[in-house]
Amino acid sequence: MKHEIIGQTVPAVEVELDKGEAMFTQSGAMAWMDPSIKGESKMEGGFLKGIGRKFAGESLFMVTYSSDKDGAKIAFASTVPGTILPLQFQGTGGMICQKKAFLCAQRSVSLETIFTKKLSAGAFGGEGFILQRLSGDGMAFLEVDGDAVTKELAPGETILVDTGNVVAFEDGISYEIERIKGVKNIFFGGEGLFLTKLTGPGKIILQTQNFNDFAGRIASLIPSGS
Repeated sequence: MKHEIIGQTVPAVEVELDKGEAMFTQSGAMAWMDPSIKGESKMEGGFLKGIGRKFAGESLFMVTYSSDKDGAKIAFASTVPGTILPLQFQGTGGMICQKKAFLCAQRSVSLETIFTKKLSAGAFGGEGFILQRLSGDGMAFLEVDGDAVTKELAPGETILVDTGNVVAFEDGISYEIERIKGVKNIFFGGEGLFLTKLTGPGKIILQTQNFNDFAGRIASLIPSGS
């Protein structure tokens, strides 16, 4: 499938669809399209999967765009400054993604909401409780806050990451929430009480910016009304 990533600050991905090909995304992500492309909105995967996406912070409904002719173009735009990252799936394995990372994918790719087994990930780790899994055969695109950093972890190799800086990781990666040791971290630790522990083997994708944290800092500088 032909695609082009346009722009650098707040990028978009423009995809070329042939007759019979289709892309799906959450409501509101489409930026522009050829008039021959038609969109259909529905609760993808049924009621339960739709509710799962709602918990993940995504739209209850997904929109599928398909073309009546070859060479029709459609673009999907990111919502924050950063990077759009293409992922190619070939029917084996999958990728676990942070909620809100998914932008769009070919119709042959499956998107499902999953929940981490450790409740502390949601209670204290912020972003880590509700995740999404991409699998199947085809191409998907992720939104990344800031720049994308890809690392390949060897078997048993571990990295600790601020939860908001995790974008995605392969199925083979072990995912845990680890408490930062030391009482002083409760009061002075800028990273918070918990970090995400990722252990190989497998590929992980990180981001250099955490937009939720950035937005919170901006909000704290706005004077409150009297």
